[in-house]
Amino acid sequence: MSEILREIGMIARALDSISNIEFKEYDLTKGQYLYLVRICENPGIIQEKLAEMIKVDRTTAARAIKKLEMNGFIEKKDDLHNKKNKNLFPTEKGKNVYPFIKRENDYSDKVALEGFTQEEADTILKLVQRVRKNIETDWEFVKKGNKRNY
Repeated sequence: MSEILREIGMIARALDSISNIEFKEYDLTKGQYLYLVRICENPGIIQEKLAEMIKVDRTTAARAIKKLEMNGFIEKKDDLHNKKNKNLFPTEKGKNVYPFIKRENDYSDKVALEGFTQEEADTILKLVQRVRKNIETDWEFVKKGNKRNY
């Protein structure tokens, strides 16, 4: 069983490494593309929700968001309903890079699932989503300062 998470980790690190290399020409490094994609797909999202969506702590998200803002990919706007929140929006520069990131993602999906039937791909998705949901429970628990009992 422990081999499953190792395999998932290797896949994630390999794809992340490829993306970091390929997106370097756009000044997107260290996973910043993940944030930009989520902001493009969810314009107006707040930082806390974005961090939760990507499964990182707020400090890590804040650093990536600051770099994206400094490099002109996103902009922050005041939230009309909650003054302490800032809504995140892609700039024209961010919107222009998004299709390239999306094409890379689609290509990686195609390569990863080569030789699988649609039914097998659907099964993998369902199983990995179940794994994620199981892990999310512990992630929420630990994020709140608790310790797991193992």
